[in-house]
Amino acid sequence: MATEFQSLYQHCNPEQLEVYNAVLSSVEKKEEGLFFVYGSGGCGKTYVWKTLIYKLRSLGQILLPVASSGIAATLMPGGRTAHSRFKIPIMLDDYSSCAITHDSNIAELIRNTSLIIWDEAPMQHRYAFECLDRSLRDIMKSVDPNRYQMPFGGITVLLGGDFRQILPVISYASCGDIVSACITQSLLWCHAKIFILHRNMRLNQGSTAEEVEELRQFAEWVLKIGNGTLKPPPQSDITYEKDDIVLPINFCDPDVLNSVENMIEWTYPDLMENYMSPSYISERAILTPTNQVVGHLNSQIVENLRGEHHTYFSVDRAEDYGGTASNLGFAFPPEYLNAFNISGLPAHDLKLKVGAAVMLMRNLNQTLGLCNGTRMVVTKCLRNCVECEVICGAFVGSRHFIPRMELSPTDTKLPFKLIRKQMPLQICYSMTIKGSNTNLLEFLIKY
Repeated sequence: MATEFQSLYQHCNPEQLEVYNAVLSSVEKKEEGLFFVYGSGGCGKTYVWKTLIYKLRSLGQILLPVASSGIAATLMPGGRTAHSRFKIPIMLDDYSSCAITHDSNIAELIRNTSLIIWDEAPMQHRYAFECLDRSLRDIMKSVDPNRYQMPFGGITVLLGGDFRQILPVISYASCGDIVSACITQSLLWCHAKIFILHRNMRLNQGSTAEEVEELRQFAEWVLKIGNGTLKPPPQSDITYEKDDIVLPINFCDPDVLNSVENMIEWTYPDLMENYMSPSYISERAILTPTNQVVGHLNSQIVENLRGEHHTYFSVDRAEDYGGTASNLGFAFPPEYLNAFNISGLPAHDLKLKVGAAVMLMRNLNQTLGLCNGTRMVVTKCLRNCVECEVICGAFVGSRHFIPRMELSPTDTKLPFKLIRKQMPLQICYSMTIKGSNTNLLEFLIKY
């Protein structure tokens, strides 16, 4: 770990070193400290996290890296989601606290923790941070009664993220409701010291001066969208809506017919020769706004792959119904439940082939990289399970069996609880983009 730290440290830029020195000083002096690192995609936030992780762990200190999403957690050594690490409840309010008892192992771990790193913090509801703060104060007062009055019990906490990307998701909420749910509206925010990373490290990936300039212009264009400063052309006969974005002509190809077949061929050239290549699949994806379009594109791509189709059907049932048990079968027949296609649930008839690219829809084992959003390739289609190979993250090449399991949507308009027993997989040649246009463009600039 010390060797890995030296390799990372010598490539830190001045902005990253400022964050590193401030956080390390707070840890060494055992001072209370809340830091927030704000930067767009590519500015090296994860690089700072890794530098601090390897430094403190090489010294034998305990550090807890967490993230709001499973994919972000796998980018950090030993990363976990915040909810699983700190037992944060799913349903939160002003008085929630973590399900951690004073005599538990996780409480003993927290008492010896020097630093907590929380990535993708802006996408989490402020209640989650206040819940953790409330619990850490209660746990750390057994170490020193004065720590009950300190933010997060006197443990140094480093938050990071980009407010241009996804904010807390609140169904059918207004703009004001979403803003009031952000961490900036929490009482903890007044204790935070803010660092801003301006330098985009991905601009150094160009091999020529022209490529570097093209990346720089694209990064500036993305930031203008995120900041809301991208305006339509001043002289135009077209009437633009409030959120319309004008794409530069160099991002488009008007000479090619706008068809699904051409889009698939452009995104996945020579698919039949490369569909089993993990690097080929992990580098590309078709981004669409709705699940309906995703299903159409994915089924068409899988149909073109070589090999035999394997269809896995789900077993669906309804619970928490107000009627009697005898009326349950008549009110919700299997055909009715099978027809539901709800976001966050796999399809009733999951059609797979060996070599098909799939995405995991549940956190199964984060220590092995099996979390919500992990991309994999199907290597075997068995009777009751599927063998998949991970093609992204730190666990590339590892293979796992994915069985059927009971899944249920957490928030729907249904008057009953739908439980679907199915493999938590979906085809991922095409994916929906949730959140703002900036998040879509951050995905493009990353891949």
